Amino acid sequence: MKKIFSQIVFAFILTPLIAQIPPGYYNSAAGLSGSALQLALHNIIDNHNTVSYSSLLTHFQTTDKKTNGKVWDMYSDAPGSTPPYEFTFVSDQCGSYGGEGDCFNREHSWPQSWFNSSTIPSSDLFHLYPTDGYVNNKRNNYPYGTVGVASWTSQNGSKLGTCIDPGYSSVVFEPIDEYKGDFARTYFYMSTRYLTEDASWSTSGGTNKSVLLPWEASVLLNWSHNDTVSAKEIARNNEVHDIQNNRNPFIDHPEWADSIWTIIVAGIDEKALPTLAVNIYPNPAADNFTLSNEGNTNLKVNIKVMNALGQIIKEITSAELIAFESTTYTIDCSLWEPGIYQLLLIDKTQAKTIRLIKM
Repeated sequence: MKKIFSQIVFAFILTPLIAQIPPGYYNSAAGLSGSALQLALHNIIDNHNTVSYSSLLTHFQTTDKKTNGKVWDMYSDAPGSTPPYEFTFVSDQCGSYGGEGDCFNREHSWPQSWFNSSTIPSSDLFHLYPTDGYVNNKRNNYPYGTVGVASWTSQNGSKLGTCIDPGYSSVVFEPIDEYKGDFARTYFYMSTRYLTEDASWSTSGGTNKSVLLPWEASVLLNWSHNDTVSAKEIARNNEVHDIQNNRNPFIDHPEWADSIWTIIVAGIDEKALPTLAVNIYPNPAADNFTLSNEGNTNLKVNIKVMNALGQIIKEITSAELIAFESTTYTIDCSLWEPGIYQLLLIDKTQAKTIRLIKM
């Protein structure tokens, strides 16, 4: 399974792979949250080196190659077991197809019709993957979502059918669990990379131009939590960076997805964010930290704590913070691994994200 594979491999290769992030690459995003963070990330990854659509099949040979040299197709792969079939680069390119396993082609995971085939996103490697041509055709331009009763199921378990996620009831495509996080972080990238550049884009069941609709954002956040960043994604991020000279921030910092989209999912008005006058100290923290309510009203705050992989490690409901009280609520973090954590605090229509460093 992907999780087991990731845990084993991370211990050996995570540090050198992440070290390929250019020094200072994300400095302008430090300390930001919500739309301000998304805009800062857009400015960092904007204006990438655009490759031609025809060159993608060649680039796939470095960005999407398995250790056995075969095509890494997330619509047919079966992590932890033998896949039903595998493709060979060049010789198995589509061509025509009559069923699964015939050939592979270029899948726009964010369908072309959603951005009206605009030139730059048409060849952006961060959302283009080599996939089985027949499955790609079945997926069509349906949003990603959770299928209830499948009308069609691929040989590796990907499904097509009616959505059962709250907020949407039309047809969706659901990849297998081991790759749901990959596609979630792909969509977070696309929504951020093309922020403010989507005037000619269309709407879809899951998007309004480059903006993820709340139901879709909720699904993708859940997928990103359950299927965390893998060694495959880290390696691919570095390979695409070498080609396009930009990165997917949500692979490098998956916790940023929560900082941006949890607010949207919760229906929070970002204009209210600064009015939640809560801070934490000490920061960095060793064994515990305290929430300080610096405002003039008592609060009942829901708290989510995300680690650097975007996983929710702690949830607290209705923590009472007394007005002008600096020692209201203390959280034990003594057993947490050293690193960077993101706290999302929500009180009715107010919210705030706080970055915590655990020593």
